[in-house]
Amino acid sequence: MNAPAELVFIKQHLIDPEICIRCNTCEAICPVQAITHDSRNYVVDAEKCNWCNDCISPCPTGSIDNYRTMPRIKAYSLAEQLTWDELPAELSAAERQALAGDSAGEPTPEPAAEPVAQADTTGQTAFNSAAFGATVPPWSAAHAYTNLYGPKAAQKTVTATVVGNVRVTEVGKQAGHDYDTHHIVLDFGSMPFPVLEGQSIGIIPPGADDKGRPHHARQYSIASPRNGERPGYNNLSLTIKRVLEDHQGQPVRGVASNFMCDLQVGDKVDVIGPFGSSFLMPNHPKSSIVMICTGTGSAPMRAMTEWRRRQRASGKFEGGKLMLFFGARTQEELPYFGPLQNLPKDFIDINFAFSRTPGSPKRYVQDAMRERAADLVPLLQDPNAYFYVCGLKSMEEGVVLALRDAAQNAGLDWDILGAALKREGRLHLETY
Repeated sequence: MNAPAELVFIKQHLIDPEICIRCNTCEAICPVQAITHDSRNYVVDAEKCNWCNDCISPCPTGSIDNYRTMPRIKAYSLAEQLTWDELPAELSAAERQALAGDSAGEPTPEPAAEPVAQADTTGQTAFNSAAFGATVPPWSAAHAYTNLYGPKAAQKTVTATVVGNVRVTEVGKQAGHDYDTHHIVLDFGSMPFPVLEGQSIGIIPPGADDKGRPHHARQYSIASPRNGERPGYNNLSLTIKRVLEDHQGQPVRGVASNFMCDLQVGDKVDVIGPFGSSFLMPNHPKSSIVMICTGTGSAPMRAMTEWRRRQRASGKFEGGKLMLFFGARTQEELPYFGPLQNLPKDFIDINFAFSRTPGSPKRYVQDAMRERAADLVPLLQDPNAYFYVCGLKSMEEGVVLALRDAAQNAGLDWDILGAALKREGRLHLETY
């Protein structure tokens, strides 16, 4: 007797390695930990994927939105997927039947209606901060152009010229630190490359990896507003940090970050993108924006702040609040610290948090947020206020919990409010 068809075939969820920019969004947002990665590829475990589809919309490139109908017993393993440089071709019906050794039909399973809640070791439902991250942009956001250049586009890459490279933190061994952060400006000349605040691009480093394969693209958030780092020119800026040594004090040189930070004015760079259609700022001139970031997660926040500053200078800014919570280990490690100090206090409300200042207790962005809970609660209730979180993944849970606790301490129902923040595109999480 034949096995039921739904037990024979599955529609397997796969990630296209040609266009994936390894941004970690899919893995970070997956509620069942079905996505993992090695040094090269991101892959989906067919045994864990429950078809909740939470990963589809946030993917900036669409690489996550790929499938192959496969016999369940012959589903592509993680080990196989990790070796791919491109997706395998779809098998024909005859090939699938031959692999399955059965004549059953091939239905497409329906996605699960809701993600499966995870339980911690105590048996209680764990707090899943990613579940509250919006996958839609603010209602008033401008239209974003995406994937104009890339492996599946008409033109694979666009060449940009370096027109600026400035260090924006103290550097390396001389100062006793293990970082080196640069502000890099790229000019696209006559080639069209429209971007919005909150989008990102991919940089393709020259050369090949230790297996002789070309380096894949690295993703960097854009640090300049939509009309360019230099207004009226076809350019943009990036904030790039390279780590000089690991936690054991051993020298480290990242392929892309090292390449970018060493660029000289006049050098050429291969670029793909732009990417991202949800982590976008509102266009409504009275909307308020709360920006929460660490390190180079400041890039999109700088872009949003500068666009609002230019709007204010031109008389188009109508009074929406700007709040910034910016964290780093020390003041010296904070990109753009000097310029931020010069912004008018009636324009932006800035809150710094330093976790490694000698002689001072550790303080993180979520601590600063809790201190300002009374000011955050009205913004949580304001349908025209938007929250943006960007930085290391380790900060995400603490930040969302700080928002939740502020709401609950004010008598608000977080389940209702959190769902509204997600549904209305008001809470955006971009952590890595």
